[in-house]
Amino acid sequence: MSKRPTIIDVARHAGVSKSTVSLVLQNSPLVKKATRKAVEDSMRALNYVYNRSAANLRGADAGLIGLVINDLRNPFFTEFATSAQMTFASHGFATVIANTDEDPDIQAQVIGSMIEHGVSALVISPAYGDDGATAAAIKRAGIPVLQVLRMIDEGADAFPFASLDYANGGRLATRHLIELGARHIAFVGGLEERGVTRERMSGYLAVMAEEGIAPVTFHGRPTRAFGRDLAIMLARQHPEIDAALCFNDLVALGMLSGFAQSGVDVGRQFRLVGFDDIEECALMYPKLSSVRCDVARFGCRSAATMLEWLETGKRPPDKELAAVKLVARRSSLGH
Repeated sequence: MSKRPTIIDVARHAGVSKSTVSLVLQNSPLVKKATRKAVEDSMRALNYVYNRSAANLRGADAGLIGLVINDLRNPFFTEFATSAQMTFASHGFATVIANTDEDPDIQAQVIGSMIEHGVSALVISPAYGDDGATAAAIKRAGIPVLQVLRMIDEGADAFPFASLDYANGGRLATRHLIELGARHIAFVGGLEERGVTRERMSGYLAVMAEEGIAPVTFHGRPTRAFGRDLAIMLARQHPEIDAALCFNDLVALGMLSGFAQSGVDVGRQFRLVGFDDIEECALMYPKLSSVRCDVARFGCRSAATMLEWLETGKRPPDKELAAVKLVARRSSLGH
């Protein structure tokens, strides 16, 4: 008695991914007519019969996407996750979302659990410090994986990467401050050894070098508390520093608080620019200038990239960077 054909046999015969066959079986509108016909032709050729009750017992995993985020307490990452999840939902996919809290052990645990429960794909904004276990586990699973905003430390080149043009954002912000007359500009926040810190700082360093101005950096955890304490310290010990580009908006918002406590008029006595342009930037007083990453749009775009991969089997580019722009407000303009 010959072996009953499986969904994997159909995928191989049609030259598509297992996920694409699953989408055809679910009558998903994502699948192009030509692809659907190829899959259906392969089903007939192999005499494949879809056992829907068995699929239900397996949990109907074909429409499940794993979304693993390093820090959902940060509004930047929350906005990304929300936008991606809503895009997946609009195309009939359920999303399992996990916050790793910047802990590589938790990351390995949740990814392992998602794989065990049969997710069709993973979108990961990774925690730093992974020893390679995450990349190895994902490779063994053999499912589509898109890493976003950060790269997994080990084996990163095995998965396509999508992010934002942080380097250009740093360049735009620093040039803006120099054009406003600032000459002693600091880069504030971000852990020095982290790749994303180096990316965001690289544009700043490039412009400072072009202008022949010595860079000044104050690294630390990218939090409001760090920004507040740093602003108080600058007001007391470094009155010569007249501007700052912050690693992110949380640091910049903290600096607004610290300068208010120290009696410094941000926008006139000190020019300040954040990074990410979260919603709170436009609601603060003074309103905070920031590098707009439009992370909501990026989240939708990343989800659409994954959906196309699942539908067509075509792997995204190895690296793709979305454009950013500077939004100037009172904290740097002074009016």
